[in-house]
Amino acid sequence: MQTIIHKTDSYSDTDNVVFPVTDLKNLETELFSTDELSYMETFYKEHKQRFFTFNRLSNVLFVCLLDKERDENQRLQNYREQGAKLQAEANTHKLNALVIVDREKKPEEIMAFAEGLALRNYQFLKYKTKASEQINALGSIYILSKGLSDEKVETMNILVDACSRSRNMVNEPVAYMNALKIAEEFEKMGKDAGARVEVLNKKKIEALKMGGLLAVNKGSVDPPTFTIMEWKPKDAKNKKPFVFVGKGVVYDTGGMNIKTGNFMNDMKMDMAGGAAVAGALYAIARARIPIHVIAIIPATDNRVNGNAYVSGDVITMHDGTTVEVINTDAEGRMLLADALSYAKKYKPQLVIDVATLTGSAMRAIGIYGIAAMQSKARSEYKKLAESGEKVYERLVELPFWKEYEEELKSDIADIKHLGGANAGAITAGKFLEHFTDYPYVHLDIAGPAYLEKPFSVYTAGATGMAVRLLFQFIKSKSL
Repeated sequence: MQTIIHKTDSYSDTDNVVFPVTDLKNLETELFSTDELSYMETFYKEHKQRFFTFNRLSNVLFVCLLDKERDENQRLQNYREQGAKLQAEANTHKLNALVIVDREKKPEEIMAFAEGLALRNYQFLKYKTKASEQINALGSIYILSKGLSDEKVETMNILVDACSRSRNMVNEPVAYMNALKIAEEFEKMGKDAGARVEVLNKKKIEALKMGGLLAVNKGSVDPPTFTIMEWKPKDAKNKKPFVFVGKGVVYDTGGMNIKTGNFMNDMKMDMAGGAAVAGALYAIARARIPIHVIAIIPATDNRVNGNAYVSGDVITMHDGTTVEVINTDAEGRMLLADALSYAKKYKPQLVIDVATLTGSAMRAIGIYGIAAMQSKARSEYKKLAESGEKVYERLVELPFWKEYEEELKSDIADIKHLGGANAGAITAGKFLEHFTDYPYVHLDIAGPAYLEKPFSVYTAGATGMAVRLLFQFIKSKSL
C-alpha cells in the first residue's frame, strides 16, 4: 500500500496532527495546556528531547522540534528524517491518516517531512501469510500549507510511487523476478507512464553480438533480456537524449567463481541499478517532464552449469572489443559494457550508468553515498552532484586517472575485465569507460542499494537508491 499525500485547507479536533516547528512559540498554543508547553520546553532544554506525543483519545497530537539549519540541503534532509522517525510512532498508534501543519510558512520543508514519512512507510509484504495483520495503518498524509502547489504534491506522489516500484522489484526473489519477468515489469511501467518500451529477446541480442550479456547468461536456464525504455515528449528541450543504463543481474551466484559463505544471501538485489533507472524514467514520464530520456537495462542471472563462462575465456563484445575474463563474479560490467556500447547509437548528451558493481565502493564509503566517476562530463557531473545534495543521495567522486588503465592490460585480448587487488571500484569504472565515446558518469550504488536495517528514510531491504537522484537531475534540466 502506497501512502498518498494530499493537500488540505483545515483540520478538525478529531484529526491526528503533527506540528514540525523550530520554535515552540510557533505552536497553536490553545491546543496545549500550560503544563504541556512547560513540559516540552523543559525536556527540550535539559534533555534535548525533540519529539513529543499527546494522546487525546479521540486523536493524537505530535510536536517535532527541528534545528534552524542554514544549509538548505541539510535542512530539508533533517525534515525528511524527522518525518521518517514519526512513521513508527504513527503506526504504533494505528493511525490511518495524519495532518502535517505548516506553522512557520515553510512549504518546501513540510513537503520534505511528508516525503520522509511516506518513504519510510514503505513495506514489502507479498510473501507474508498474515500480511493484513502487519500492514502499516498510515495510508494518507494531509498537508496544511498555504504555499504548497497541487503540482508539487502530485510530483511527490509520483516519486514515492516510482521508489516503491523500484524497491518492489529489488525485494522480489529471483524465483519470481527473473530476466523475463523484470522485462515484463518494465513494460508495465512504461504503459502506466506513457513511455515507449522495447524488449529485445535472446535472438535479437545474439544478432547484435552482445557477447558480454550472452557470456554471463550461458550459465542460466532463463534467456536474457535487453530492455529499452524511452520518454520522448513532443516539447522536449534537449536535442540529444540523456541515457540511463542500469545493471540488471537478477541474481548473482558469482558464476564459476562462486560466492562463498553468506555473500550470496542478498544477491537478488544485484539488479538494483536496473530497477533504479526504470523507476526514474517512469517518474519522469508520469510527471511529463519535457526532457528526452532513455533507459537501457540488460538483464540475466549469473549462475553455474556445465556451459557457464569461466576465467580465461575471451569474449567478443558488442563493439568488437575482445575481453579476457579474469573472474566470473565480475559479471555486471560485462552486461553494462554491451549496453554502453549500444548507447552510442543515440548520440547522447550524457550517459549515466547505475550499478551495484563492486564491494570496493561499499568498503570505501559505506551506505552513506554513491561512488561516482566521470569522463568528459565535468559540468554535467557537477549538476548531478548538486541534485544528489538536494535529495540527499550524495555522490563521492573517485579519480578516473589514465594510470588505472594499466591494471586492465591483457596479454591475450584487447583488455582484461578486472584490475588488481586495489582500487577495484575505479578499475571497474575504467573498464566501462572503454566502451564509451560520449560524456559519461558511472555510479556504483553497491553500498546504499540494499540495507540490513532501516536507515534515514529507507526501510531494511531495497532502498530505491538513485531514483530520486536521477529524477531531480532531469527535472533541473527542464527549469
